[in-house]
Amino acid sequence: MASTAIDPVVLTADLVRCPSVTPAEGGALTLLQGLLSDAGFECHRVDRNGTPNLFARWGARGADRSFGFNGHTDVVPVGDHAAWTHDPFGAEIDGGYLWGRGATDMKSGVAAFIAAAIDFVRTTPPDGAVILTITGDEEGPGRDGTLALLDWMKARGEAMSVCLVGEPTCPDRMGEMIKIGRRGSMSVTFTARGVQGHSAYPHRARNPLHALVRLMDRLASTPLDQGTEHFEPSTLAITTIDTGNTATNVIPARATARVNIRFNDAHDSRSLEQMLRQRAQEVTGQTGVEFDLDVQVSGESFLTPPGPFIDLVMRAVEAETGLRPVLSTSGGTSDARFVKDHCPVVEFGLVGRTMHEVDERVEVAQIHQLKAIYARILRDYFA
Repeated sequence: MASTAIDPVVLTADLVRCPSVTPAEGGALTLLQGLLSDAGFECHRVDRNGTPNLFARWGARGADRSFGFNGHTDVVPVGDHAAWTHDPFGAEIDGGYLWGRGATDMKSGVAAFIAAAIDFVRTTPPDGAVILTITGDEEGPGRDGTLALLDWMKARGEAMSVCLVGEPTCPDRMGEMIKIGRRGSMSVTFTARGVQGHSAYPHRARNPLHALVRLMDRLASTPLDQGTEHFEPSTLAITTIDTGNTATNVIPARATARVNIRFNDAHDSRSLEQMLRQRAQEVTGQTGVEFDLDVQVSGESFLTPPGPFIDLVMRAVEAETGLRPVLSTSGGTSDARFVKDHCPVVEFGLVGRTMHEVDERVEVAQIHQLKAIYARILRDYFA
């Protein structure tokens, strides 16, 4: 077994060269399974419904202390290939940056933790277990990714005591932010059902657009809350209003609108759905237009309360970067929304300014720095 330290930049580059656009595995998990197996990790592919996932554990199952890491190797599409300065799957290093799709989100985070974990168990084998849950479906629907791993773990008696998610968390400077929770997310489609008619005789029709616009205005102009201790105010955004009506002299029979709500811990999806249905019923009573609602929930809001685990991560980040990180719940959703039902979870990773963009890239120095932070977290946790 090789005893040299794992270079996280080399590993990041190897992963970026794997074209693992969701739901393709692209060779990324196969690469990691081989590397981890050689380092003494027990590895299992936990694929479900064609979605690739990898579980790896060093140490005994059922250990009193098990440090978990969650990440993903799937990436979003590259978009216009010709718009890229460098090959999106070339992993070229230029100007101090490693370029490529997934360089920031989040193959560098996966590489940094695996490099830190392998070095750690080789040099100072801990009294406990180190567990990795790596999915190929974070950028996709998510139904058969981290959820499949957690279901598989529960069935086999595998458990993480705590978990670190390696998503990019820093807006501008390395070390400035840790995510201790996430807002919930739900999308709602409103279908307004009226009566079609001639626009010259509106009294003979029942215009669904008038009712729908009235409802959308009320929803958009009424704040959901003023924020809570750890969360900013919840938001509601109208994302589309459609009728499919190409005629200028016809009142349509139906119209649809969609909204997306990002909500804090003052709500859950059920209470928000109840509020939306009540508002719709009020407009129905005023206009006679009926509404159907289709509600899709991506995740509930959650918070890992500040405590020993978060303090440990904060100390490690500050020791390696010189910055005292802010505890945040901002941004979109992540797979932490699934992990939080299994064990306490926090997120820390790189500066994420270029994720999902053309010319996605990561500072090479930050990858080394992230490995050092993760290594310190592991040492301190098992100390």
